[in-house]
Amino acid sequence: MNAMRRGLLAAALLSAAAPAISWAETAPWPSKPIRIVVAYPGGGVSDTVARALGEKLSVQLATPIVVENKAGAGGTIGLDAVAKAAPDGYTIGFAAISPVALNPHLGAVPFDPQKDLAPVVSVMYSPVLILGTSANRASSFQALLAESKSHPGAVRWATAGLASLGHIVLEQVKYSSKVDITHIPYKGGGQQLNDALGGQFEVLSTNAGPTVMQHIQAGKLKALAVGAPQRLESLPQVPTLAELGFPGANSTSLFGIFAPAKTPQAVLQRLNKEFNKALAEPDIQAKLKASDNVPTGGDAQTFAKQIAQESANNARIIKAANLRAQ
Repeated sequence: MNAMRRGLLAAALLSAAAPAISWAETAPWPSKPIRIVVAYPGGGVSDTVARALGEKLSVQLATPIVVENKAGAGGTIGLDAVAKAAPDGYTIGFAAISPVALNPHLGAVPFDPQKDLAPVVSVMYSPVLILGTSANRASSFQALLAESKSHPGAVRWATAGLASLGHIVLEQVKYSSKVDITHIPYKGGGQQLNDALGGQFEVLSTNAGPTVMQHIQAGKLKALAVGAPQRLESLPQVPTLAELGFPGANSTSLFGIFAPAKTPQAVLQRLNKEFNKALAEPDIQAKLKASDNVPTGGDAQTFAKQIAQESANNARIIKAANLRAQ
């Protein structure tokens, strides 16, 4: 009798638990906090933007948003964490497209960019500025190229590192104009900017940002060209590389949201909708433009096409220049 009672009790408990399990499996998304993995250190522009967007989404979705920084390897470590996360919509990543469109052409990455990640929405692009230092005698980008032709190798162009986006821009300019420019690679942008202010080389390529803009406005650096779809509002007199005849070098650092590849399509579409809504808010637009980053947005398909196009362009340039990562 006792055994029978225990069996009936166990059956009753299982029966009572069944509805709760079923409800958990079919609960509407989101039903718990969402984690945004930022693939860069805290305190930078990307971190600031991600947190501002997270605050908007928290209100829009009535769900807590947790921002976590996972920096390293040019964004690869952060996106690897996203690629390996559960595909349930509760872990997404914010990064430039370089880890999926540039890094794989330079060496192995710990995930498959095409199979392990789903592009959700583009967020912003950060223009690439070509700047002259106090050592530069050229008054314009055309004059810089003329100087390079008349004195091969004399013009030194600094970038944040071998096979960085700035280096890709340089190699495209060299390839298209057939000029001899000496590449000065740094390990990051901090020392590069310090040496630029000291006139240790003639020109550098770097992303736009508040600190760089302050030096331009103070006359310590001279903007010669910009990699962007159109001229910047803050530098309306500075032509784009495309205007100067270098459409292939007219690159920007495009940033966006990524999710694990097998995330349900309905969740991906909802994320796209909510991020577009947040990006349209005036305060978000103002925050981005204040740092000379340009808000984008749009559908996931367009973002995926942009990544594919950038990847193909990078592959061609890297092969032609025989580039290798540091």
